[in-house]
Amino acid sequence: MKVKFCGAAGEVTGSSHLVTLSNGYKALLDCGLYQGDPEKAYDMNRQFEFDPRELDCVILSHAHIDHIGRLPKLVKKGFRGNVYATPATRSLALIMLLDSAKIQQYDYEYDVKIAQRKGLPTKHMEPLYTVDDVYKALSLFVTVGYNRWLKIKSNLSLYFREAGHILGSASICLKIKEEGKEFKLGFTGDIGRPSRPIIKNPEPMHKVDYLICESTYGGRKHESRPSEYKHLLDIITKTCVEKKGKLIIPAFSLGRTQEIVFMLDKMSSSGELPKIPVYVDSPLSVNATRVFRLHPECYDDELVDYIEFNPDPFGFNGLHYITDVNDSKAINSIKTPAIIISSSGMVNAGRVRHHVANNIENPNSTILIVGYCAPGTTGHALAIGKEEIFLFGDKKKVRADIEVMDSFSAHADEDEMIDFVSNQKKSVKKIFLVHGSDTARAAFTDRLSKEGFSQVFSPMLGDEVELD
Repeated sequence: MKVKFCGAAGEVTGSSHLVTLSNGYKALLDCGLYQGDPEKAYDMNRQFEFDPRELDCVILSHAHIDHIGRLPKLVKKGFRGNVYATPATRSLALIMLLDSAKIQQYDYEYDVKIAQRKGLPTKHMEPLYTVDDVYKALSLFVTVGYNRWLKIKSNLSLYFREAGHILGSASICLKIKEEGKEFKLGFTGDIGRPSRPIIKNPEPMHKVDYLICESTYGGRKHESRPSEYKHLLDIITKTCVEKKGKLIIPAFSLGRTQEIVFMLDKMSSSGELPKIPVYVDSPLSVNATRVFRLHPECYDDELVDYIEFNPDPFGFNGLHYITDVNDSKAINSIKTPAIIISSSGMVNAGRVRHHVANNIENPNSTILIVGYCAPGTTGHALAIGKEEIFLFGDKKKVRADIEVMDSFSAHADEDEMIDFVSNQKKSVKKIFLVHGSDTARAAFTDRLSKEGFSQVFSPMLGDEVELD
C-alpha cells in the first residue's frame, strides 16, 4: 500500500491524501481547496497530483471548504466513483460547495475583466468549477453513520468516528487486507476540542498501524473556555458600550458563526448582553445555521439541556440574520453600536471585507479575529499587527482596535492533540503530520517524541511512502 500526500503537506489548507492498495484500488482522503496566497492558489487548485479518472472513491472527513472544496473540480476532470461522508457532512457540502461555485464564477468574471483591460486573450480562461459541477459531485455521495464498519471492497472497510471539530466531522479508519495480513490506516481529519459548545466531544480512534495526523496548533495552547466567555463580553462592553462603536467579527460561516451566536444567546438569556443589535450578515451562515437545526443527533449534552428551556439556541431578541445584499449595505450606514458577524473568517472574501473597510479607520470600532488566517490574507495582516492594509484597491490605516481570540478555534491545541492520539502509543508504527505549517509540525514532532512516539514524519507535497 502507498500513501501520496497531495495537499496540506507543509500547508494548513488543501487537505488531500491518496491511498493506493496493492491491487491498484485508489481512495482519496479529502479533496480540499487550497486557501491563501491568490497566485499560488490559482495553480494549486487547478492541478492534481494524480489522474482523477483513476480514482475509485473519495472519503471526506468533514465539510470545511479546505477539505471538500475541489471535489467539483475532481468530477469536472473525470472522477465518477462514490464519495463517502457522514449525513451532516453531506447536508453541509450542498451549501458550502454551491457557495464556493458562486465565488469561482465571480473570480472568473473579475479575471476576465482585468485581462480584457490589459488586452490579453480570455478564451483559455474558465471558472474552477460551476454550479452544474457541484450537483454532479453531490449525486455521487454515499452517507455513512458514525461507529459502524462499511465494507467498500472485499479488502477495504471504512469506519467514521466523531471528531468533534464541526457538525458531522469524523476521523477515518480504514481496515485493509493485503497478502493475508490485516492492518489499519487512520486519518484524524481535523481534531476537535473537548468541552466545546454545540457538538459532541472528539472520540478516540481505533488503534491503527499508520496514522495521518493533523498538526495545526503544534506548539500552541488555547485560551480556556471560562476566560473566553468573559473575554468576549469584555470586548463587547468596551467597544459597544464604552466607546459606542461597532464590533466586527470575521467568522467562518460553518461552525464558528454558530458557536459565537450560541455564546451570545447565552449572554442574552442571562441578561449580560447589552441591548444592541447583532447582525449575522452572510447567506451561507444563515443556510449553515438551518442545517445545524436539522442535525440534533450531533448535539452535545450541554446543548441538549439548554434546548429544554430555550428551544432556539441560535436566535434571541436583537439578533438579525441578513441575506439580502441591500440589507447588508444598510448596516454600514448605522451610526449606533452593533455587533456584525460576517464571513469570510480570513477576510479574504465575502461581505465582511466591506464591513472591515467601513470600520477599520474608526478608533471606536474593533475587529475581532476568531480563527486561523492563512498568510497572505487580510485577516492575517490584521492579526500580526500591520498598520496599513489594502481593501478594494485602497490603502487603509488600521485605527480600529484589533483583538485576536484563537480560543474559538475548532482545532485542538497541542495538549488536546496529544490526548487524542495517546491511545495509539502501543499500536502505531508511523505517524505522518499534515495540515500544519513547518513550524507547527516541528513543534508537534518534538512533543510526540517526548511522549514516546518515535517514528514521526513531515511529508511535503507530492511525497509518496510505501507502507508494509
